[in-house]
Amino acid sequence: MNQAYLGRARNELTEYIVYGNLSRRERNPANRALLEKLSAQEHKHYEFWKSALENESGADRGAIEQAIQPYRWSLITIPFLRTIFGVTFTTKFLETHEKNAIATYQAMLPNLPEPLRKRLEEIIEDEKTHEQSLIGGLKEKRVSYIGFIALGLADAIVEITGVHAGFLGVTGSTLIAGVSGVIVGFAAAISMGSAAYIQAKQDTERSPIASGFTTWASYFGSVILLALPYFFIRTMITAFTTSTLVGLTLLATFTFYGAIIFDRKFSREFTESGSLMLGTALLTYILGNIIGGIFHLTPSNF
Repeated sequence: MNQAYLGRARNELTEYIVYGNLSRRERNPANRALLEKLSAQEHKHYEFWKSALENESGADRGAIEQAIQPYRWSLITIPFLRTIFGVTFTTKFLETHEKNAIATYQAMLPNLPEPLRKRLEEIIEDEKTHEQSLIGGLKEKRVSYIGFIALGLADAIVEITGVHAGFLGVTGSTLIAGVSGVIVGFAAAISMGSAAYIQAKQDTERSPIASGFTTWASYFGSVILLALPYFFIRTMITAFTTSTLVGLTLLATFTFYGAIIFDRKFSREFTESGSLMLGTALLTYILGNIIGGIFHLTPSNF
């Protein structure tokens, strides 16, 4: 039995089942209808690959259906992704492999008999345009607030990592550095939330209260995560390194999320964000050492 055909059939069957499950869990009627269309389309693709296997192997339909089993791990993990990250991210994540699939399909075309070749060309067209247009029609409230989440999270990581870096040359107390980061972060979170609230008042599509709270929560939540190492680790450089790794992890997670949602390049986005964070930390570390020298504040005596 052709393993390439079998693998494609399993992929399409898995996505047919996943989209069907997602549609049954979706409360938005318009989104549900789009997911049902995606499920039906994947089922059509699955039927094609099943026919290709029948034509290539000569095996009976029952034996082929028995051989084509969905990927169980995907059936378990995809609903979990939908719960955490939302339906838009999940569907776009499912489709990220389709670019490679299109190249694979095009390579297969010359080896297929004429009737199957025409049907595969239709599937390629589906993958290129139809599915993307369906996914582009999904509407989800959380996606409309991504900008405010990014504003709070990115600013918090850059600013609070900078605060902590500045204290490296001033004090050897991780407790002082941690508490200072929380206090500065709390005030900055209120400021950022207020600015987002005022900005959203000019926007008829978003709630000012939700926008302000989203920005405040993402900012202050990041502040707490960045500060936690300073309350559990007593060596300043170790606490700073751990906090910086937490910040980079937060940046990587959100950058990956945004890259999937908005079809951006993850590596470029993460490199830019990470460089800004580390560059700010370096500059504030230098400033902290200068100020510490001026006022005779050193890690050994403060």
